[in-house]
Amino acid sequence: MFRLLRLLRDRFRRFRDPVAYARSLGVTVGQNCRLIGVRFSTEGYLITLGDHVSATDTRFETHDGGVWVLRDQDRDIDIIKPITIGSNVYFGHGCIVLPGVTVGDNVVVGAGAVVSRDIPSNSVAVGVPARVIKTLDEYRQSANAQRLPTKNLSATAKKEWLLNHFGR
Repeated sequence: MFRLLRLLRDRFRRFRDPVAYARSLGVTVGQNCRLIGVRFSTEGYLITLGDHVSATDTRFETHDGGVWVLRDQDRDIDIIKPITIGSNVYFGHGCIVLPGVTVGDNVVVGAGAVVSRDIPSNSVAVGVPARVIKTLDEYRQSANAQRLPTKNLSATAKKEWLLNHFGR
């Protein structure tokens, strides 16, 4: 019963104040981070997030669970590595970040990516496994060509503008 209550309390904290929850697990979290539905493996204290990191339904995994199949012969085997995320990084919905990865500053990681190796600063990475497809400057040019002036509109005004823009 106590375990169930603790589980419910942790889930509530995870959604009410996800940054405080991450820090309670030992994750080093920089300033101005947005963590929505983010999950951390059992070694949260080996994870560092820089400033202005955004992640939605992202999983940070510090250990390789595949060694399970080796434990009959080697009961002590573990593969555990830290994860380091730079500043000004965006993880799209559903990313998985694997052990030992370093992601530089100013990086966009596309939705659903599996980050199994380092990603350099000033880049955009997508896919399974994630690979760099363009520089951040190239992404900026592409985004500017598609930009819509809706960010500061009310929900009602935004809906009206978008319906008009897309001819609906």
